[in-house]
Amino acid sequence: MNPARVIAAACAALFCAFAQAPASAADSGTLERALDRAFERYADLEEGEVADYIPALAAADPDRFGLVAMTVDGDLIARGDTEVPFAIMSAAKPFTLALLMQQSGPDIVREKIGVEPTGMPFNSLIGIDRGQRHGLNPMVNAGAIVTVSLIDAATPEQRWSRILGFYQSLAGAGLDIMADVYASVGVSNFRNRAIVNLLENNGWLGADPVETLDVYNRQSCVAVTARQLATMGATLANAGVNPVTEKRVMDAANVDEVLAVMMLAGMYDESGTWAFAAGIPAKSGVGGGIVAIVPGRMAIVGFSPRLSATGNSVRAMRAITDIARDESLGLFQP
Repeated sequence: MNPARVIAAACAALFCAFAQAPASAADSGTLERALDRAFERYADLEEGEVADYIPALAAADPDRFGLVAMTVDGDLIARGDTEVPFAIMSAAKPFTLALLMQQSGPDIVREKIGVEPTGMPFNSLIGIDRGQRHGLNPMVNAGAIVTVSLIDAATPEQRWSRILGFYQSLAGAGLDIMADVYASVGVSNFRNRAIVNLLENNGWLGADPVETLDVYNRQSCVAVTARQLATMGATLANAGVNPVTEKRVMDAANVDEVLAVMMLAGMYDESGTWAFAAGIPAKSGVGGGIVAIVPGRMAIVGFSPRLSATGNSVRAMRAITDIARDESLGLFQP
């Protein structure tokens, strides 16, 4: 049996087990102390560099750092720069996947995109060029672009409206595009243009390639704060119910598949390291955000623009790992 499928099945089973645990399983006092320790430990860390291949992101303040934990009860613990907007970038991918599954069910993901880890960089063309769909998954650019193209809509504007509206329901707040980042992405995304052309050449897209790429760029440039991203993550942790608005945003039955893909491929080429160290589903973006999900309990978000060589926020990655260890949040613990 394929090891990746075994891990995905294990993630789904663990989600069911954790979803039955009381939200109070992590005492709020100890969680706050763990978050404080992690924030203080990494606030002055200068390891990593801001993303420089997108000009607008290269101008980000490298010293920004925020940490947020939001429980499924809506309780919030926040430290640092948690109300500073940043571009969601690839941290948007699991939420668009969630919308696609809400519209069309999980089978479309297996049939049209794939869920296997690629073993290649997030912006690789190799998996597409060999003409086999299993080279994709919704957490790498090629699979995420296909995901956008499959969102049920009559026009590109309707597709974008549905994606943004879904994000806003998850965040419980109005969201908009960072115009400077959107403009910057539009003139610098040569590699994604190659990806979308290869996808079109192989017949894998569900919509016009130029229009699809533009909607994909828009979703990447949505401005969120760490608090808003934490609310989006906490909605997944709460089986699809926004803990702030108390409205159901997606069916509980679709959440475990989203979390399984996040665990397998959500942290670029450090996904295995992340699973080994933190043991919870997460997705990062080169805007500096990481959203991590503890099913049935909480979401933890870190924001800091200094990135590792693979594109993950160094401060956020280490801080969330420490919190997960301090609070024994890893899904794979006995």
